[in-house]
Amino acid sequence: MQSYWEEERKNHKEYESLNNNLNVSVCVIGGGLTGLSTAYYLSNNTSVAVIERNKICGSTSGKNTGKITSQHGIFYKYLIDSQGKEYAKKYLEANEKAINNIERIVDKEKIDCDFERENAYVFTKKETEVDKLKDEQKAVDKINRGLCKFVKITELPMEISGAIEFENQAKFHPLKYGYGLADCILKNNGRIFENSQVTDIKKENGKYAVYANKNKIVADYVVITTRYPFMKVPGYYFLKMYQSTSYAIIVDPKKELFSGMYINYEVPNISFRTINDGHRKLLLAVGYDYKTGTENLKDGYSRLESTVRKMYPDADVLYKWSAEDCITLDKIPYIGEYSTMMPNVYVATGFNKWGLTSSNVAANIISDEILGINNEYIDVFRAKRVEPIKNREEIGNMLKEANKSILLSKFKIPQVELDDIKMGEGKIIEVNKKKVGVYKANNGQIFKVKPICTHLGCERYFNNIDKVWECPCHGSKFTYDGKSIEVPSNKNLQNRMF
Repeated sequence: MQSYWEEERKNHKEYESLNNNLNVSVCVIGGGLTGLSTAYYLSNNTSVAVIERNKICGSTSGKNTGKITSQHGIFYKYLIDSQGKEYAKKYLEANEKAINNIERIVDKEKIDCDFERENAYVFTKKETEVDKLKDEQKAVDKINRGLCKFVKITELPMEISGAIEFENQAKFHPLKYGYGLADCILKNNGRIFENSQVTDIKKENGKYAVYANKNKIVADYVVITTRYPFMKVPGYYFLKMYQSTSYAIIVDPKKELFSGMYINYEVPNISFRTINDGHRKLLLAVGYDYKTGTENLKDGYSRLESTVRKMYPDADVLYKWSAEDCITLDKIPYIGEYSTMMPNVYVATGFNKWGLTSSNVAANIISDEILGINNEYIDVFRAKRVEPIKNREEIGNMLKEANKSILLSKFKIPQVELDDIKMGEGKIIEVNKKKVGVYKANNGQIFKVKPICTHLGCERYFNNIDKVWECPCHGSKFTYDGKSIEVPSNKNLQNRMF
């Protein structure tokens, strides 16, 4: 479903597809905000091309909250306890600088993207959780005294037991910002290609050849910013993170709204922020996330709507969509060199749902590396680290899901007739001893696919809310008729005949 932010596309032309060979210094694969930000910095100094398989900012970058914050939930106490005070301090500094960097770009390039400074809050409605918020506030004080404080009252139209307030954070319109970056890249003689699916990266004559649309871009450096890296090896990022999907709705509350940006501490997490939409102020609510492909879904849109109506009973729902992001096992993004086996290839992934700030952190680290500039935060986010694989609990959970999918594929499933499948519903059925993924459209048309992920062979799960096939192993998503729409898979599901 199209997000509110994606309405901005009607004000812009599509970029050309790659239709001939090209030589550049840097090829950036992925046209989200991370890829565009990296290309923006590099285009001032060297030749660069951005290659996007769909439209720029067409995935998570176009379906997020629009929050730019260093406040990443209840996080800094965990970071101090697990990595140490100096490490946590650098993580916070990198994100605070990213907010300032984005503001600097907006001002310098005169990008009209509704950038606005605003305080951010983590709150709880449970008295039993207040001490955890206070502990977090004390942890932040250890590394940046005065940035956050504990409060008992906010402007939210609900009773809370407490909150921590991060001052001077920010929000913006992500697509307006993305198109602004794209304009700057073109002005600096950079290239942007849409509707260009990368199928392979090969080492050729000391450089890299990036293949797409039966053509190739030859580059000295490659930057992979596809949210989830589509290459299985080297790197093995599928062993170090999983994907999570969240729901989002935008409503017209029909009454005055609050100031500030909010996220609750309890599970499920729900995030709130306001949007100035011409003469009216809208409310964006995001939450009810689940590990992609693993939950027997309840309708997250309805649950969000129910939550919002407790505050604004007469609200009209205007938009709804879902978005996916990568969660790392140690909760820290992977930014930097992709693998020791692929020198001059860089990656940015695993943003843990705080990707807008992380996009600028990543762009600065990677562009500095390519340009030979020392970046003080490179070791904080080092992509080649293997420590997360030692997280036995999370690795165990990931392997359980993968094994469950593989085991299910070996068992005969109950016989289901086509007539038993409801319109607008998808199921896996067995026909002539072969499993078939079947979706019956509302007009009665039948779509049939092989229900096996084209990434690593896990069996699909059909999400009847968003009408997509999802992978429980690594989060790839496909349309009901099998078209690949979310990485790491970049190949469509096979058609299957009865």
